[in-house]
Amino acid sequence: MNGKALVHEASLHVAPGEVMGLVGPNGAGKSTLLRTFYRALRPTSGRVLLDGEDVWRMPGKRLARRLAAVLQETSGDFELTVYDVVAMGRTPHKRAFAGDDADDRGIITRSLAELHVEALAHAPFDRLSGGEKQRVLIARALAQRTGAMVLDEPTNHLDLRHQLDALRLVRELGVTAVVALHDLNLAAAFCDRICVMAGGRVVATGRPEEVLTAPLLSEVYEVEAEVIEHPRTGVPFVSVLPGRERPTVGGAPRAAR
Repeated sequence: MNGKALVHEASLHVAPGEVMGLVGPNGAGKSTLLRTFYRALRPTSGRVLLDGEDVWRMPGKRLARRLAAVLQETSGDFELTVYDVVAMGRTPHKRAFAGDDADDRGIITRSLAELHVEALAHAPFDRLSGGEKQRVLIARALAQRTGAMVLDEPTNHLDLRHQLDALRLVRELGVTAVVALHDLNLAAAFCDRICVMAGGRVVATGRPEEVLTAPLLSEVYEVEAEVIEHPRTGVPFVSVLPGRERPTVGGAPRAAR
């Protein structure tokens, strides 16, 4: 942007069927990196490979059959019903101007049900709440029936139950997924590995218990935190200590922000 690199030398490998969480503070470069995956932003160097093939060399329709994206923002100006929005997920699998056949209709109906929005099928999309819109857009990605998904803050606007439902569904699909999240505890609970970004760079990548540590959170988020193994789930559980001073290496303590 304006000649300034937003992400520097980022290298990330996601194994087939793996759910990779992408975490970091605001402005870390998470959304910028994800945009290069679904071709909204072309990288100035390096490549984005899907099953070994450069996504920028694929025809758009073929990429859409293999990769679905749930974006962080939507204009909300669709003059479409919820059913119509979810049905758009079937477009890459059909000839131009072809209607929905019985298989398409079954996939659309199941996708609506998976995200608990079947009762809204005939409602205008642009009149939905933020949380309802988010669930519809996840349902649209589900209807694409791809082997890979990119989700940029998919739990935004969702209440606790639907946050859990959405991430549980991503795991149960068995697809290769990269999910940008702000909630570290959701990332620990649902992601196989986590990539931590800060300042446009990848700071650490590994299993949740490897990267979600108090020293790393202090460095990246500038907060004091405690990380314990949750007694019921066995995954890391992060508690931020508000109002405490964050110790720094080789200098005076710095107040947590």
